[in-house]
Amino acid sequence: MNAAPTLEMLDPATLTVDVNVRKDAALTADFIASIKEHGVMEPVIAHRKDDGTVHVLMGQRRTCAAIEAERPLIPVMIIESPEEAERIVTQVVENIQRAGLTEADEADAYHQLSLIGVSAAAIAKKTGRTKTTVESALKAKSSDAGTAALGKGWSIEEALIMAEFEGDEDATEELESVIMDEPDQLLHVAQLLRDRRESAAALAALVTELEAQGKAIVEDAGHYADDDNLYVTAAKRDDGELATEDDANAVLITTDYRGQHRTHAVIAGWKDLGFAPKYERYDGGTGAQKGPMTEEQKAERKTLIERNKKMEAATKVRRDFVKTLLARKQAPKGWQYFTVHAITHHSETASGYDGKVAGEMVGAKVEESNAWAWNPLRDHVAKSTTRPEFSLIALVCAGYEKTIAKDSWRSPSQTHRDYLKQLVVWGYNASTVEELIIDSGTPAEEETEAA
Repeated sequence: MNAAPTLEMLDPATLTVDVNVRKDAALTADFIASIKEHGVMEPVIAHRKDDGTVHVLMGQRRTCAAIEAERPLIPVMIIESPEEAERIVTQVVENIQRAGLTEADEADAYHQLSLIGVSAAAIAKKTGRTKTTVESALKAKSSDAGTAALGKGWSIEEALIMAEFEGDEDATEELESVIMDEPDQLLHVAQLLRDRRESAAALAALVTELEAQGKAIVEDAGHYADDDNLYVTAAKRDDGELATEDDANAVLITTDYRGQHRTHAVIAGWKDLGFAPKYERYDGGTGAQKGPMTEEQKAERKTLIERNKKMEAATKVRRDFVKTLLARKQAPKGWQYFTVHAITHHSETASGYDGKVAGEMVGAKVEESNAWAWNPLRDHVAKSTTRPEFSLIALVCAGYEKTIAKDSWRSPSQTHRDYLKQLVVWGYNASTVEELIIDSGTPAEEETEAA
């Protein structure tokens, strides 16, 4: 009967690692720094020989990194024989390949393999899954939120997103609601939440910086006499000279639809400081509105801003979808008609593609450059004669992408409808704001397409 594995804390410098493994470990500075700070989190697998030496079987790279980081001790799982490691791997792999295995079971199996030192790349190779799938499952399993999601029967993708927002109660509640009621919108909502989180973090950093500089922050400012705070650009001094930023005593922060922040110099309490508005309010006889917006106008503006934000998030999700689509072994069904239709019906769109976007879509290595006529897709095609159809699809998709703006939903075009409908046919889940474009066709157009 085989002895049960035992966990020991050993000095990594005393362990025996294969010479070739030491040579090819590909240790990066970031990896060594991580081991130095956090230690080896998952045990390496080793066998103790008759002479007492401990030979590492799995986890050689972590062992080498621990030596470089001068870690005094690392966790080592001692097994009875070298064959025992392969037996454990084989058993888990057989479980993974078993019919009817849920994604939660599969993630558990990957986790078991990782605990005995098998890398994500090795797991993918042994199980026939993609490395991305394995890495996503392991990342989800590394958090309580991800593990809980898998326990509810949710997919690895859903669990990974829940893990990403662990600790954010509002985001978690919103994501759970989407998974239960509108699962096809999950990627879009998750991207919106990422954008929102990034914007909030940038705003907090900006506020901290301004406060450290001793600057007061106001919530509003205007250009006319009925405003409590005046933009510096809309103020003049009591001697009639225009105000400058040196006259500012406060700052207003504005945020655009992309979540990017700008600061504006403001004179707060200008009436008591001897300043005056640069202009008088005048509607030119046009009947332009004076005073604050009505509640209806505020609601309309809020809708416009929210839809623009959704369109920005959808752009990221959409392009990721195309990139994933073009990473497959086979080109998507119907790509020939899609590309020829684009070239013949929307020629200016196809020819005006963005080379960087197209290059990223087809998985080309894109390095930023300021060179004139820089085009990563062209460089990619010049270097590779394989899979030209994938480059062509990327070119056409990038052409469409270049013409889709944040507010394209306001005046939907047949060009964008053709593109989005094709992506949906290929499996893309359109966002609610993209559906406004897809559903905008006239009955006559629908009949023509059906024919």
